[in-house]
Amino acid sequence: MQDYPAFYQAVWKICASIPKGEMRTYGWIARRLGKPRAARAVGQALAKNPFAPLVPCHRVIGSDGRLTGFSGPGGLQAKRRLLEREGALPAGTKIAPRSYTR
Repeated sequence: MQDYPAFYQAVWKICASIPKGEMRTYGWIARRLGKPRAARAVGQALAKNPFAPLVPCHRVIGSDGRLTGFSGPGGLQAKRRLLEREGALPAGTKIAPRSYTR
């Protein structure tokens, strides 16, 4: 992990702390980093995540609850399936229930 920028490492560490069956937003991670306006940069760091599923970037969603930005194999359909399996997202839904942390 040392070969990656410190910001990416910090994002991945916070992302790895998101419990199975729960979701957080890009903004939530940015605020934990002390950079509340860095949600897009968080998304860029997660797009470069080489450690999935140890760093579960599929648990990170948009601020409006929509499933966004999954560059792993299978795209957003794969993200949806992973979240459904974990019980974080009811089957067949496109927007997360309000149970996620913004």
